[in-house]
Amino acid sequence: MTKLAYLECPTGIAGDMCLGAIVDLGVPVNYLTEQLNKLGIASEYQLRAESVHRGGQRATKVHVDLSNKHDHSSHHHGRHLPEIAQLIAKAELPARAEAWSLAIFQRLAVAEGAVHGVAPEKVHFHEVGAVDAIVDIVGTCLGLDWLGIEQLYCSPLPTGGGMVRAAHGQLPVPVPAVLQLWSMRGCPIYSNGIERELVTPTGAAIATTLATDFGASPAMTLQKVGLGAGSIDLPIPNILRLWLGETTAHSPSTETIAVLETQIDDLSPQAIAYVFEALFAVGAVDVFTQPIAMKKSRLGVLLTVICHLDKVSSCEAVIFGETTTLGIRRTSQQRTILEREIQTVETEYGAVRVKVAWMAKDGTKAIANVQPEYEDCVQLAKNHHLPWREMHRLAMQSWYNKKE
Repeated sequence: MTKLAYLECPTGIAGDMCLGAIVDLGVPVNYLTEQLNKLGIASEYQLRAESVHRGGQRATKVHVDLSNKHDHSSHHHGRHLPEIAQLIAKAELPARAEAWSLAIFQRLAVAEGAVHGVAPEKVHFHEVGAVDAIVDIVGTCLGLDWLGIEQLYCSPLPTGGGMVRAAHGQLPVPVPAVLQLWSMRGCPIYSNGIERELVTPTGAAIATTLATDFGASPAMTLQKVGLGAGSIDLPIPNILRLWLGETTAHSPSTETIAVLETQIDDLSPQAIAYVFEALFAVGAVDVFTQPIAMKKSRLGVLLTVICHLDKVSSCEAVIFGETTTLGIRRTSQQRTILEREIQTVETEYGAVRVKVAWMAKDGTKAIANVQPEYEDCVQLAKNHHLPWREMHRLAMQSWYNKKE
């Protein structure tokens, strides 16, 4: 079973809220401090947690108290990416915490670089490079590793609004770095009507780097929820909720996929057949057509393509390039998929790959579907002058004999 976590962010996400949620889930503050001090910043801060109330609900607030000696110098001088990366690499942190921390700072540097028009390694982080932000990011990664999280998911994020004071003066909310991080990841966002800074660059970098997907919570057996408090009171409880759970044994998993549709009435069926091949070549999961009647009773086809979100641009490029359509509709849907694997069986005419799928039944792993690969059966049927149906039957028979 896979250990899952889900970031539910009704009032956004910030680094200190992430720390609060993981401490609320049981990660010891002493452990975080001990590991963070390997970065060589022990004299610059103190980490403490307290129980607070936000909108009448209890949550954990984590404070990163900067020492007077370093309070102003850390913020004023900031740090560049190579210096931060060197601190993390030399600290001998747990492997996953190190890799996640480096990835978050790299993504943040790319976003800040795009905003300011400089190379990522030249970005002067200001607040983000200060000690409190390093503690927030590295501490969050240490906590997720300590909890044993294997996959992290995140809800859509609220945009917030208004203005905020930053190192470069007054900035509109969302601040440019946050917008850049969202656009780099294709992050789903919405307005909850609260005109405050709800998502900080640190929080956005953590979510967009570590989240496997954004949207509704994944299917899981829920074990515990950690509550991380934000710094201010808002019209709704300013709390980040971190759900902790596991996948149900052998249960179907859910993923977000894109569905592309367009109708066509002025293209040869042979061209559409070629479009199928081209779409599968760039990674489409499935492609199909349906006959439809269009305006003025013209007969046409509805072309539907199912693909993963990272393949949308490639599939749309094929449709625009190979058909006469002028527009493509796009929706995102949840797809439930069974656990499956490819097995190979030997028949008297040669090897055939067989796709086997399972699902949970009475708490055990039960076979839901067995299908020999079409192309393998076609090839052997041609080679040995057999009907395809007979080759398919022999492959199924071989699989069941092997199972027994």
